[in-house]
Amino acid sequence: MQDYRVDPGSAVNLADIDPNAPAELTKQSVKEETGALNRRLEGLQELLYAEGKHRVLIVLQAMDAAGKDGTIRHVFDRVNPQGVKVASFKKPTPIELAHDYLWRIHSKTPGTGEISIFNRSHYEDVLIVRVLNLVPEARWSLRYQHINDFERRLVDEGTTIRKFYLHISKDEQRLRLQARLDDPEKHWKFDSGDLDQRARWDDYMAAYEEVLSRTSTEEAPWYVIPSNQKWHRNLAISQVLVATLEGLAMDYPAPKDDLRGIVIE
Repeated sequence: MQDYRVDPGSAVNLADIDPNAPAELTKQSVKEETGALNRRLEGLQELLYAEGKHRVLIVLQAMDAAGKDGTIRHVFDRVNPQGVKVASFKKPTPIELAHDYLWRIHSKTPGTGEISIFNRSHYEDVLIVRVLNLVPEARWSLRYQHINDFERRLVDEGTTIRKFYLHISKDEQRLRLQARLDDPEKHWKFDSGDLDQRARWDDYMAAYEEVLSRTSTEEAPWYVIPSNQKWHRNLAISQVLVATLEGLAMDYPAPKDDLRGIVIE
């Protein structure tokens, strides 16, 4: 897991990071471990909810077709939906644009005992905003520090943050986009705008590299997850999340009343 974690302040070159699973792993070889992690995550999420002391924020960022939705479905397939919220941040509405860019984000952060998953996030305001030049550089260049300060405040108030960049190759993206076109049942997932963003692949890689270098902190680290193989993506993220939740040293709360000797008739 530490191999995937971005050290604070380190330079990141995504071209040097293999998006494929380690050669010694296969889908079949990790099937049992992945299942065990799913079951463990189920128990830890219940414990988080029951204890009611911690908050967990998970950020997923990636190029189109990298598998953010698939990650949510497969990594969290066993958890209780009462304790997990998913927020997807798309094009801002006129009301959202009338406020600062973090205004729409804050209300979606987790409450006590909850896990919140951001499917895209506040990082779009230093990614697509930068690549498409939607605001002047003088504005978006200040946002790295804004975001670090925002996340630090969440951490100081009891939120645990883990951020994942799902790293796929340009060729793998091509295959996945083509698969959507070839399957009529997946046409709804295809957006012609995906091709415009694909044409700017190098610009997005540069933007992501700066995000990873400047906003991976000790309290809110980024993980670059090799995601060409979906089964490896799910395994790696599950490993990080289980280790993170176990590190909270949670325990079930004591009952309000003395339950000894009670027999239900």
